[in-house]
Amino acid sequence: MQAVLINAKEMRMVYDDYKRSAEYLVRQLGGFEPQYLLILGSGLGGVANAIENPLRARYDAIPNMKLSTAPGHAGEFVAGTLAGKRVLAMRGRLHFYEGHSAEEVAFPVRLARLAGADSLVITNACGGVNTSYKPGQLIILSDIIKLAAPNPLTGPNIPEFGPRFNDMSYLFDAKYRELFKSIGAKRDIELREGVYFYTTGPQYETPAEIRAIRILGGDVVGMSTAPEVIAARHCGMRILGVSLVTNMAAGVLDKPLGEKEVLDEAEKARDVFTRLMLDFLESAS
Repeated sequence: MQAVLINAKEMRMVYDDYKRSAEYLVRQLGGFEPQYLLILGSGLGGVANAIENPLRARYDAIPNMKLSTAPGHAGEFVAGTLAGKRVLAMRGRLHFYEGHSAEEVAFPVRLARLAGADSLVITNACGGVNTSYKPGQLIILSDIIKLAAPNPLTGPNIPEFGPRFNDMSYLFDAKYRELFKSIGAKRDIELREGVYFYTTGPQYETPAEIRAIRILGGDVVGMSTAPEVIAARHCGMRILGVSLVTNMAAGVLDKPLGEKEVLDEAEKARDVFTRLMLDFLESAS
């Protein structure tokens, strides 16, 4: 057992590994340096289609980067200009339930930070725990609850990214949240704020777990986002998080859950979400 633990520590990446990967990505993109990293969740990758003069790089072509296997995730970076901002968009993300470590899940965040991005816009498809929510609704994230063990900061700290003990009091940028909310109001789109509760998956939560999550203060639940935002906050990035409620969580309605419902609801929200994202990027500073 001790040998296994030692080997696991030895396999962790060091700062120079991240630098080499970031330099390779920038070369692949012709020297492109992004301002924003966009992580686009299940079915929400359509935003990448609006990027002007797109440059593409597949995840599995980048040193140390893993390939996304989740349904609805294309598994590629798309770089270019979107609403006047230089963006690096992820069409699909990595998940712990795919067999990746938390560090591997958060790897693209550190990669983008070293490539030049200082802001993260992260989206996800989620289940509605708050019974006043409904499928198709967009929720601006105000905080997260992560009680599961996987954490991208576990192990030796990389001080070039951030401190050993990182403050999480102001996880999602208040100005970004207010800006996104005001954009929704101008377009007469109801946007509410809520707390994201992270579970590892891949199974959907049980009705008993959802009742517990509601008591603990979770408004939506999902299997992503937490590792990435922890890493982004650690390396000083400003963060906007937006969840799309694709289904009500287990036990809220008397019906089973499935992948098709998630992807169908995301497809319905694609155009509205894209308009909001373009407006946000155009106005953000």
